[in-house]
Amino acid sequence: METAQNQENKVEQKMLFAGVRGTSVKILNRVERTDSYLDKLIDSELRSSEFNDFDKALLMEIVHGVLRWQSKLDWVLNGFFHGNFSKAEVTVRNTLRAALYQILFLDKVPDHAAVNEAVEFMKRVRGEKAAGLVNGVLRNIIRNKEGIHYPDVQNDAALYLSTMFSYPLWMLRRWMNRFGFYETEKLLEAQNQKPGLTLRINTMKTSIEDFMKMFELHNISYERSSYLPMFLRTTNLSNISQTEIFRRGFFTVQDESAGIASTLLDVKPGERVIDLCSAPGGKTTFFGETMKNQGKIIAVDKYQTRLNLVKTGCERLGITNVEYVAADGGDFESEPADKVIVDAPCSGLGVLAKKPDIKIKREMRDIVDVVKSQERLIENASKLLKSGGTMVYSTCTIEPEENFNLVKKFLENHPEFSIDPASKYVNEKLVHPDGYVETYPHRHGIDGSFAIRLIKA
Repeated sequence: METAQNQENKVEQKMLFAGVRGTSVKILNRVERTDSYLDKLIDSELRSSEFNDFDKALLMEIVHGVLRWQSKLDWVLNGFFHGNFSKAEVTVRNTLRAALYQILFLDKVPDHAAVNEAVEFMKRVRGEKAAGLVNGVLRNIIRNKEGIHYPDVQNDAALYLSTMFSYPLWMLRRWMNRFGFYETEKLLEAQNQKPGLTLRINTMKTSIEDFMKMFELHNISYERSSYLPMFLRTTNLSNISQTEIFRRGFFTVQDESAGIASTLLDVKPGERVIDLCSAPGGKTTFFGETMKNQGKIIAVDKYQTRLNLVKTGCERLGITNVEYVAADGGDFESEPADKVIVDAPCSGLGVLAKKPDIKIKREMRDIVDVVKSQERLIENASKLLKSGGTMVYSTCTIEPEENFNLVKKFLENHPEFSIDPASKYVNEKLVHPDGYVETYPHRHGIDGSFAIRLIKA
């Protein structure tokens, strides 16, 4: 049980880190110190704070903006900070980053307002000396804003791209080796865009036409997906989980790349389907809607808490043919299924627009580690499939080791499996000549992803 002292400390922390800027710094501190998911941290703060819509939008803007541009912000701060900026106390670092992000990237926030907010916050949490330091650094940057020196592209192209677009050097070098300078630059630009919202219409509850009329009636602008008929893109739907049409289960938030992987499995009513890495449930619910609640879906995930998200989503959408199993997908046993999907945990380097914290959390060795887990999952999936059945292996990364290289190795060890060309099921613009789906933000305007359809003889 929580002690009275712990409760008092939490109340004190909440008071000290009050307001949009204070809450932003608190979230940034948590991202830096823990393995917590950014989305969960933000949701938790939005639920427990009485922010209006403007404040919520500004909080999201500052937190995502700092994480998206942290390398560039740190480059500037290193040049103006007296001493080693990376050794400064974490709250000082993130206060300076949050203020500098507003100064360099937000036109609607006057420079002096960003400085004053940061200084007052510092006085509250760290005292006059720290406040004076923050004030001096920020005002010095403002005075010299037009003369900030960045790396020279001619001297070190990788360092230039790393700093100007805020990506770790190891990531930059990988992509430059694969794509060259100019295409890497386009990829970075695309991954740095603020993402819009993509919705999948629940055709069990409404038609595509009626859903679009609903949006038009409420003056919500949207555009149809180029790749999937039941998907729409919108930018002006705030507080989405609070809307009546969300609560009534008319749609789900899902990127088109995830919908494409789901489409590739081509599920049919009456089939037995296993989703081996189900949470948070986008693909499971896609299958439930497609199958019209006929047949069976086994939703497997390692953690019950994450599986509860899948269950909540299914209940909201009216999906009733799902069995929920908390188990490690690499060990899970079941009677053979008609279809199995392995949406494998991965490095996430295709979804950096939505999850900018991955930039500062991911390291090169993480790719090596995650491949071992992916190999276990695809191996076990092959055992769970009937003869003549279909398996889809998918990820939300663009790294070859996690994608086709891994599948190629699997196929060498499993001659009973063969590639079923993806162009039979999805838009051929997304399909590699070798028959698998490969999407990139700068080429296709959707998240980076991989998906391949395999048939068991």
